[in-house]
Amino acid sequence: MEEQESSTSEIRVPLVPKTEKKEEDVASPSSEEENSPVEQVALTVPTTDDPSLPVLTFRMWVLGTLSCVLLSFLNQFFWYRTEPLTITAISAQIAVVPLGQLMAAHITDRIFLRGTRWEFTLNPGPFNVKEHVLITIFANSGAGSVYAIHVVTVVKVFYKQHITFFVSLIVVVTTQVLGFGWAGIFRRYLVEPAAMWWPANLVQVSLFRALHEREERPKGGVTRTQFFIIAFLCSFAYYVFPGYLFQMLTSLSWICWIFPKSVLAQQLGSGLYGLGIGALGLDWSTISSYLGSPLASPWFATANVAVGFFFVMYVLTPLFYWLNVYKAKTFPIFSDELFTSDGQEYNITAIIDSNFHLDIAAYEREGPLYISTFFAMTYGVGFAALTATIVHVALFHGREIWEQSKTSFKEKKMDIHTKMMRRYNQVPEWWFIVILLANIAFTIFACEYYNDQLQLPWWGVLLACAIALFFTLPIGIITAITNQTPGLNIITEYIIGYIYPGYPVANMCFKVYGYISMTQAITFLQDFKLGHYMKIPPKTMFMAQIVGTLIAAIVYLGTAWWLMETIPDICEDKSSLWTCPSDTVFYDASVLWGLIGPRRIFGDLGTYSAVNWFFLGGAIAPVLVWLAARAIPEQEWIRLINMPVLIGATGSMPPATAVNYSTWILVGFLSGFVVYRYRPEWWRRHNYVLSGALDAGLAFMGVLLYFCLGLEDVSLSWWGNDLDGCSLASCPTAKGVVVEGCPVYN
Repeated sequence: MEEQESSTSEIRVPLVPKTEKKEEDVASPSSEEENSPVEQVALTVPTTDDPSLPVLTFRMWVLGTLSCVLLSFLNQFFWYRTEPLTITAISAQIAVVPLGQLMAAHITDRIFLRGTRWEFTLNPGPFNVKEHVLITIFANSGAGSVYAIHVVTVVKVFYKQHITFFVSLIVVVTTQVLGFGWAGIFRRYLVEPAAMWWPANLVQVSLFRALHEREERPKGGVTRTQFFIIAFLCSFAYYVFPGYLFQMLTSLSWICWIFPKSVLAQQLGSGLYGLGIGALGLDWSTISSYLGSPLASPWFATANVAVGFFFVMYVLTPLFYWLNVYKAKTFPIFSDELFTSDGQEYNITAIIDSNFHLDIAAYEREGPLYISTFFAMTYGVGFAALTATIVHVALFHGREIWEQSKTSFKEKKMDIHTKMMRRYNQVPEWWFIVILLANIAFTIFACEYYNDQLQLPWWGVLLACAIALFFTLPIGIITAITNQTPGLNIITEYIIGYIYPGYPVANMCFKVYGYISMTQAITFLQDFKLGHYMKIPPKTMFMAQIVGTLIAAIVYLGTAWWLMETIPDICEDKSSLWTCPSDTVFYDASVLWGLIGPRRIFGDLGTYSAVNWFFLGGAIAPVLVWLAARAIPEQEWIRLINMPVLIGATGSMPPATAVNYSTWILVGFLSGFVVYRYRPEWWRRHNYVLSGALDAGLAFMGVLLYFCLGLEDVSLSWWGNDLDGCSLASCPTAKGVVVEGCPVYN
């Protein structure tokens, strides 16, 4: 029996080798017999704990703060670039290990204020995994973009209107902290249940184990640490090619090379400006920049994204384009720009009055605004994904949510990790509620007092909070199971655009309070689950998240403000490195939904009113899957069809492009299906470690290239650095439309 137990796939290696074990230092005896019901978690997350490890150490505060500041600065610094480089927390997770060990070896272990209740030491012993986890939580705060910076950038740079640093800071901090309240309310649904397994966390758990466990090298193989070092060095060395020497590796659009003068061929083959047929990106930043690491995506979720992408990109888009739906041929086949009816760029400043509102008379003179048919369709897909999320969660998870609600205050069946976390004091729910109410009150005060800059009335804040509260649970469930997060941005823009049209800043503020507070809640919940897996005391996690969030907000805004003040023509000079692709999309959305308003775009006064039928289609789709699953229960694959993920697959397009998706899907298939099925032992040991190594190698080389060559503007000019090489892919094909650099059809 003992031999059979040791041969199972459950992981029982302690995270930190201990010289002596106390009875209370290890998991309960049941940990020898049970593990998580989710196979990927059972293969990755340890079922042991050592509560005696120090967590709130001097090392943790120093390295955590340093990681948060550096990642916040670097991520905002690279955010405005044409190919934005995102430096993940994994880079800091690796870099702090030698620093932590150095501090443990050389800082004094003297105990200060000995014998008092305030006694402390700067060096409580060896650098351990729990303080390492908390440092990573700090780094996570600096690794995710601060969405509210978009508002500041669009107002200052695109609209060229006045907004002060203090008001900007209020918007940034309140949007970041608001989600903390939602996270606290929904912890019991999205952290404690084993089924909410948060796939992305397994990459970091694997890396923690590789960095802290002592492991015997298998005969003829390598340890996970050795494997990580090899993969990291390869990723680091390789990125010099797509990052500097041979940038075309970002998107190898070979069809364009064969047909250099054909608009049709380049529309089909361009990975950056067309449908991306056959295009391939041999660059990890291309693969992971918008959808995250494909190695962290479970195969069923990758398959849903693949089907959704194929249907939108290769069925709907060409069908609508070549049928000339909404004058599609007058505009590029794939674009996020705003156009006049004859295909020229729309002059937005001409329709804004002196009070920063829509000038109706000027708008009538300029004529209606048009967008590419693909751009209109992505909004329709966003509508459908929203209703699909609500209906899918109600049908497939409604009973679980109801049962969880009924039993949340009673003793209930828990998995091994939830049982082990019961030994620690939980964060009282009223802490979260106090933060939530105080933050809402402060936000209402700011919006009323600084209404000339923010435009959003008090009721707008309350409505945004209500939307975030309603959607956090269903979207949290989708993210926790599939690693894909459907966006709320479209519905928030739609609602406030109808209720309060003509006020672009109010629209943007409503979007960040309604959308970002929800996504911030998802981030906090994901961190809570990481702490859950790694057995971090919840109150300590709470403190690290709050402090990290505040530090990140200040550094992000300070960096963005500095760049906007010092770089000439930032976001406007399309020939420079600083073209701000995501901010451009945000600006376009503020014009569509805020300035002009959805009624003049998607309503009875607009061109694209038929797009609203996507709401109905999204609501019906999950019902069909649910009925099929009940009618044919023996076909288990039917329940793996996740309509919110499938329909919302192209939610990141634009600014994401076809090559980002096609290459992500290919790598996800190789990892999640081929290797997971045919080499499960290799996948268990190396898959998530490989993901972390690729991220880290790319990040370190990206930073090195920029500071060594980018700052001095040292560049190479040759055909291999001509990104994509499809100069005609953005050309219109309608008769008589004249666009510079494009052939005119007669």
